[in-house]
Amino acid sequence: MAVGRSLVKFENLHELKRLCHWGPIIALGVITICSTMAMIDAVLWYWPLETPGGGVNFIMLINWTVMILYNYFNAMFVGPGYVPFGWKPEKSQDCVYLQYCKVCQSYKAPRSHHCRKCNRCVMKMDHHCPWINNCCGYQNHAYFTLFLLLAPLGCIHASFIFVMTMYTQLYNRISFGWSSVRIDMSAAKRDPLPIIPFGLSAFAASLFALGLALGTTIAVGMLFIIQMKVILRNKTSIESWIEEKAKDRIQYYHTGEIFIFPYDMGSKWKNIKQVFTWSGIPEGNGLEWPVKEGCHQYSLTVEQLKQKSDKRLRSVRYQAVEDYSGACCPMTKGVKTFFTTPCTEEPRIALSKGDLILATRGLKHWMYGERILDSTTDGETRVRGWFPRNCVEKCQYDSELDQPVDGEKKNR
Repeated sequence: MAVGRSLVKFENLHELKRLCHWGPIIALGVITICSTMAMIDAVLWYWPLETPGGGVNFIMLINWTVMILYNYFNAMFVGPGYVPFGWKPEKSQDCVYLQYCKVCQSYKAPRSHHCRKCNRCVMKMDHHCPWINNCCGYQNHAYFTLFLLLAPLGCIHASFIFVMTMYTQLYNRISFGWSSVRIDMSAAKRDPLPIIPFGLSAFAASLFALGLALGTTIAVGMLFIIQMKVILRNKTSIESWIEEKAKDRIQYYHTGEIFIFPYDMGSKWKNIKQVFTWSGIPEGNGLEWPVKEGCHQYSLTVEQLKQKSDKRLRSVRYQAVEDYSGACCPMTKGVKTFFTTPCTEEPRIALSKGDLILATRGLKHWMYGERILDSTTDGETRVRGWFPRNCVEKCQYDSELDQPVDGEKKNR
């Protein structure tokens, strides 16, 4: 696939700070360990360069590494693309179909969502990925998906090298007794002898790299399958969730509506071409999208507005009865609260006794909501996040409090 845009331009060198995060550090560490150990094992002990297939194998290992890193860094530094500050639709009457972002001071274009991590409205946002420390969206969706494909393939090749290296090196060193098995790691029994003997440290390093490679193959491979499922329907992970909530809303209120996802082109090949192109540049401008017959540009945004209104209607007001510091795993709120903390990067809300919170969803021991600001805090940004359920009590005087929090019935 040709390069559609340069990887790192001088004007966006500040993006290099994205590397200073636990996600890229771990991801690049795994890539480095698996690639380096596979090359060392192959050249020194399994498939030396002087053998007929050794050179081809070595070139393939380098090729996997280059392609994986190319797509990884493009996914990170090209970025998803952002809705311009102050953007609004060409027709002013279309503004009623869109949500307004107070942070970006612009309307949210169709398929865009505001990311709290990036602090921008992201075009065709799929999710914020900690492994690239960036969002996956309109501009980098193809690079990200290719990375998810190539990483397991490269790890499968590396795993084969690790297994065959340990097998060939240990085959003549294992001796079986009546009640014991002995492995002689003192010297390599191969003719000719390798430059560096395959000792205990090499065995341990190969075994560790094999574990990383197999774990990466399974974990990243599953992510690739998930991504391809939504791409084949021309959706994003967020839009799949919106579609599910649309069905729940229609069923809950018995409205008789039929929700049709507007961006499915009706053909898997046409849907794939919306993401993957030979130029590397996705189709469209990230603000307007082709829709199927019977839908219009704002079919999905209208559904989002309905869900937002329904969310307010079914929200529940709570009052804090004790302080909460905002810790991810609070030690003083009970053992169950400590061990069932939500596995998400969403923030926690620090609470003081007497604070009012509007809860929109909940787990058995945690709730998610927005702190209700008083009149003296006009202009402050909304404060949303998780907090322990045992820190709050339901306000009995609120007229909208007869409805349970979303998910509360299911978790009881």
